[in-house]
Amino acid sequence: MAMVGYVLKRILMMLAGYLVGLIALVVIYMVLSSLPNAPGYFELMQFTPVAVLVVPPLGMFVYFPTIVVTGMQTLVFAMIAEFFSLRSFWLHMLFGCAAAAAGFVLLWPDAPDDPERWADMGIIAGAGLVAGLVYWLIAGRDAGFRRPLDQIKQFQEKS
Repeated sequence: MAMVGYVLKRILMMLAGYLVGLIALVVIYMVLSSLPNAPGYFELMQFTPVAVLVVPPLGMFVYFPTIVVTGMQTLVFAMIAEFFSLRSFWLHMLFGCAAAAAGFVLLWPDAPDDPERWADMGIIAGAGLVAGLVYWLIAGRDAGFRRPLDQIKQFQEKS
């Protein structure tokens, strides 16, 4: 029963990473739209994610499909990190980036053929990097079902 609670707690921590990734997406588009000679498309994307964050029911129309298209790979990456006790922040960031980019390709399968979509894929992958870092800050530093022997010995000495 404790294992189920542990896994459910990790899933809730992943949802926090998703929310921060969405906020990172808004910030990235806002910064890019303020650059000189930025495409008009970035200005439009600057306000669309803000509306998603400000109006929660509208946000669920974005948040739910995001979880659907990236959820499986995110769970696989999290389980790999937990099973092998991988605690590197770079690895968690790489997992977040890969999950976000794979989700983007699932939503737009013709994205690699469309040069206008490469910028979007990079921005979404960047948001995945931020989400992976946040997940590492929340849960990744303690990743692993098995604890190192020195931690077990310290616990036994205290009790």
